[in-house]
Amino acid sequence: MHHGYIMNFVKPEIISLKGSSEYNEKWLQKIIEDDPSILGLGDLDFRDTEKVLVGGGRLDTILYDPEYKKRYEVEIQLGKTDESHIIRTIEYWDIERKRNPQYEHCAVIIAEDITSRFLNVISLFNGFIPLIAIQVKAVRIGDAISLFFTKILDESTFELHDEDTETESTDESYWENKSTKTSVQLVKKTMASLGQVVADYQLKFNKHYIGIAKNNVARNFIAFRPRKNTVIFHARIEKSEDIDELIEGSDLDTLAYDKQWNQYRIRITKNDLESNMEVLTQLAQRAHDEYMS
Repeated sequence: MHHGYIMNFVKPEIISLKGSSEYNEKWLQKIIEDDPSILGLGDLDFRDTEKVLVGGGRLDTILYDPEYKKRYEVEIQLGKTDESHIIRTIEYWDIERKRNPQYEHCAVIIAEDITSRFLNVISLFNGFIPLIAIQVKAVRIGDAISLFFTKILDESTFELHDEDTETESTDESYWENKSTKTSVQLVKKTMASLGQVVADYQLKFNKHYIGIAKNNVARNFIAFRPRKNTVIFHARIEKSEDIDELIEGSDLDTLAYDKQWNQYRIRITKNDLESNMEVLTQLAQRAHDEYMS
């Protein structure tokens, strides 16, 4: 080790935002709205909404994931989470999802201290409310302030691809309204073009995605999410270099690998039925084989 390079250790000083006049809710909200990716929830856009200011200086923010048509109703509470905060967050989420039923909605609580009592209360709603809890710590280093966001609780409402959970069934017309007739047709054509791999399977229309079933039992090694002009094709395969290369060798439009569900996500259009069907079939085959093993 070169003596010239001695890395200076700076002991971070954790500061309370709640006790700070300068670094308050408004300041924190502005930081988040300027760069929502700081929260670790993905590449979100900030939706400029009417600021609701209730006693105690509460601020609401709506963040939006255009890929999944999903809105996050974010509540910032400095200090520790308390009961009224939980209730307000859930009310806010509830109002928004009724007002904008065309999106999926998720409640997000950001607080400096997420207490065990809070986690106990939330466990009572288990699975009924999609809720994410993020703890924020503000650290002062010299003249600078840094923020650390840690996800303490992840959304656990519906498990997108779990066969054991009851997913709400819908039908073809539900998806034609949610996306377009053309996109639903594309799902059916893709399914038909996959041929042998899915010969024994039928499409199964659910509220959040279109899965596949065999003898009426869900077997979602592949799934579809129709959009306005495209369809997101999901293939549940462990991430690997050979699959990455297979996809990169095609001109398929890929989205980021979904670590939570171990799946490749590909945005397909009708052109892919001609030019990329071979690759899609290989992906479906691999997903099938992994699922069965």
